[in-house]
Amino acid sequence: MEKLSKSKKIFNKIYHFLFIERFNKKLNFNFPENFFRWNLIEYLCSRRVFNNYLEIGCDNDELFSKIKIKNKIGVDPVSGGNVKLTSDQFFLSNNKNFDLVFIDGLHEYQQVKKDIINSLKNLNDNGIVLVHDCLPDSISKQAVPRYRMSWNGDVWKAIVELRSLENVEIFTCEVDQGIAVIQNKKNTDKLEIDKNIKDLKFKDFYNNHKKYMRIISKEEFEKKFM
Repeated sequence: MEKLSKSKKIFNKIYHFLFIERFNKKLNFNFPENFFRWNLIEYLCSRRVFNNYLEIGCDNDELFSKIKIKNKIGVDPVSGGNVKLTSDQFFLSNNKNFDLVFIDGLHEYQQVKKDIINSLKNLNDNGIVLVHDCLPDSISKQAVPRYRMSWNGDVWKAIVELRSLENVEIFTCEVDQGIAVIQNKKNTDKLEIDKNIKDLKFKDFYNNHKKYMRIISKEEFEKKFM
């Protein structure tokens, strides 16, 4: 993740406060202790056969190094993985399909949406796309432009938009900063929303996060993939 100077942090914080949104309430998510994204993937691997894995955004291989799948590709232009490209560059030349994709790249709505759509186009039948950082608990953790190191960005907006599609099934597991689980299948809980996605604020997320994100617990997730 890009490092921010102290002056840049201050500038972005003031800019956000003056021109984007002022809101100070916080959410309290019940993320289980000692259960992280690699544990969730390990659970999936114990229930499904995955031969081809793609990771977008590797950041020193914290997750990528733990993945025990036969064929794995990690895409990151800066740090980690085994393909030094942006996700856009990778998908332009990619001719492979994947059983499991984990997206943890640039945490900004438009790019995340693009990464999800490209991943779904390159997904094998019954494949799964996972997206990290979907449940920010405060405005500072989702602010774009970013002004703190611990940051989810506005990934959640991409999930909200795609939940309105007919043939994309999405729910969000309440673990490790929120992990969306996405499949190419009929949407059984289509989201109807009367606002432009770009205009949504953290206040909207705060008031509607359960509806927007279709949140399930770790236990509910495990039952879905027994």
